[in-house]
Amino acid sequence: MPENEKEGLPSNTNNSVPQEKWEQKMMANEKTAPLPPAQAQQDDKKEEKKDNQKAPKKHFQKPSASSVWAALLLLTFTVSALSGIYLSVRPVPNCKPAKEDKKEDSLSGALASRSRSAKKEGVAWIKIRGVIAQDNNTSPFSRPSGASVIAKKIREAGEDKNVKAIVLDINSPGGTVASVQNIYSEIQRAKKNKKVVALFRDVAASGGFYVAMAADKIVAEPGTITGSVGVIMQTGNVEGLFEKIGVKVTPITSGKYKDMGSAYRPMTDAEKAILQDMVDDTYGQFLAAVKAGRPNVKPEDMTEYTDGRIFTGQRAFNLGFIDKLGGEEEALQLAGELAGLKDPKIINQGPDSLREFIFSFGSSMESKTLAQQLQTLATPSVAYLWVH
Repeated sequence: MPENEKEGLPSNTNNSVPQEKWEQKMMANEKTAPLPPAQAQQDDKKEEKKDNQKAPKKHFQKPSASSVWAALLLLTFTVSALSGIYLSVRPVPNCKPAKEDKKEDSLSGALASRSRSAKKEGVAWIKIRGVIAQDNNTSPFSRPSGASVIAKKIREAGEDKNVKAIVLDINSPGGTVASVQNIYSEIQRAKKNKKVVALFRDVAASGGFYVAMAADKIVAEPGTITGSVGVIMQTGNVEGLFEKIGVKVTPITSGKYKDMGSAYRPMTDAEKAILQDMVDDTYGQFLAAVKAGRPNVKPEDMTEYTDGRIFTGQRAFNLGFIDKLGGEEEALQLAGELAGLKDPKIINQGPDSLREFIFSFGSSMESKTLAQQLQTLATPSVAYLWVH
């Protein structure tokens, strides 16, 4: 065999690849050839070290503010729920014998008397604002309001030993008959132990005037709008509107007067007479309260100025319907004089519950549903209300 074939080279040297290119090709083959296992592992470790050096270090990510607040709220809710469950299911402690309780009773009595003496005596300031009526909103997220809340505050002030007098800060055009009478009754009950002064603001008319009749004294500004002693009952009639839109209401009643005052048909003369009798009866109750609360008003003035008209605070003072002209300071000083307080101070009365405290920060954003609005239109109501 020729010598060139032994070396693995082509026999024809004239057609062979030049030596330099052949050497380059051999070097390329050596690079692509598989490495021994040991050397391959060493090379892999070197590559991993290079990758680790080049790769950026991972930092610990801090939790976001929203997740922290969410966790805190969840924790607060859990603690509150567990506390409520504990308070509701905790066992009632057994009573100790009387002999063992003597020392504890004397100590608790001393602490209680000290705490009572630490509290200052003063005047409770209760505001009556807007239309006086019951709150029909049953939503758990609604703010407590309405005549029942006002009546409750008056009742609590009447039971508080540190409250020596009550000032009713009234700015109201009146309200529904039952709600006004509810507040009036609570004032009369509180007046057995406390002195009560009513303060008229911009408007204290009709039902606002009614509740003040239970007070010992009344203070008003000369320009206050007051009076409007009377009763009003308004009914609507949407029969013409329903005819235009093609709606017809057919009531099925147990008697001919069951749908009396309906907004879907005209009112008969007999129905008008019945409703007028009810309004007159309600007006008689109002007039009796005014006569009882203002006994010094002349009979002729009582008759003339209780026909539903409004008048100013100055005219009311001249007629004897109010006792003094003035504002907040005059009302506070008058309450102090009646209660025997030299330097009367207002006792702050906080919210009655956590729910009222939460919703007292914002304005009332509640609105009536469509069903409630239709019910208001369709249901007549008798009211001590000044309508203008």
